[in-house]
Amino acid sequence: MSVIISDAGFTPDTFAADGFTGDAATLDSIADQSGGHLALNVTGTTPFAEILPHLGRLALIRIAFPAFSDGRGFTLARRLRLAGYKGALRAQGHVIADQYAMARRAGFDAVEISDELAARQPAAHWQFRANWQAHDYQSRLRARAVAHPSSLAAE
Repeated sequence: MSVIISDAGFTPDTFAADGFTGDAATLDSIADQSGGHLALNVTGTTPFAEILPHLGRLALIRIAFPAFSDGRGFTLARRLRLAGYKGALRAQGHVIADQYAMARRAGFDAVEISDELAARQPAAHWQFRANWQAHDYQSRLRARAVAHPSSLAAE
């Protein structure tokens, strides 16, 4: 079983609730899938060029994170968003709460973790980081410039 995390904390898996059934496709099996609104499972090492031709058919892309120290999935997510992918992006696997803001900034809509990881990092840990847009370096710098305009001029 797995737990889905969004800015609201632990949430139900709406992808399954929207009538999508079966397993997500892999790049090896996607050619055999008919219709649109498919889900695709990839890893951070999946070549971007191999995913690109299928973007119009995909409603969900899950990017696997085998370890919290493997950040290649963040790069792939960012490239997918820059290429115009508008569907759901989900980080799946060993992502920790401290990485939630980075995941959202990279373009992920949600994170999917195991029940065991969710027990070690409950919803409160994730919700603490849900205000990810207001806590990046540039936002803090802009707020400082508004509050103390002369302090930045001296730097």
